[in-house]
Amino acid sequence: MSTAAFVVAAAGSDVLNVVAAFIGGAVIAGALIWAVQFGMRVRDRELPRPRPEDQPSLPTSGAIHEIREMREPDEVPRTERRLMPYELHHSGSRRGTDQKRKRWLPGSSGSFGSGGLGHS
Repeated sequence: MSTAAFVVAAAGSDVLNVVAAFIGGAVIAGALIWAVQFGMRVRDRELPRPRPEDQPSLPTSGAIHEIREMREPDEVPRTERRLMPYELHHSGSRRGTDQKRKRWLPGSSGSFGSGGLGHS
């Protein structure tokens, strides 16, 4: 093989590479255009966005404030058979009988019942 044959073969593969890259770019661009058009069609089929008057608003009585209460655990009864979900309460706790908040007292343990050294 002569040098001229190598030059022709090299030039031919460069052209082939450029054509392959151009075709690959055109395929990717076409896929992106299709994806955007598909997304626009899907968005047109969706329900319209809610209007401002459809948004939730405050009740006529005003804002609702939080209620603070002390809770205590609602123990699961011990039975011989397996309890089913409908036999349990909706919440894992119930309103406590003592509604006084626990306060930290100087000289007592560091946390409520942790048994630490406390504040000195």
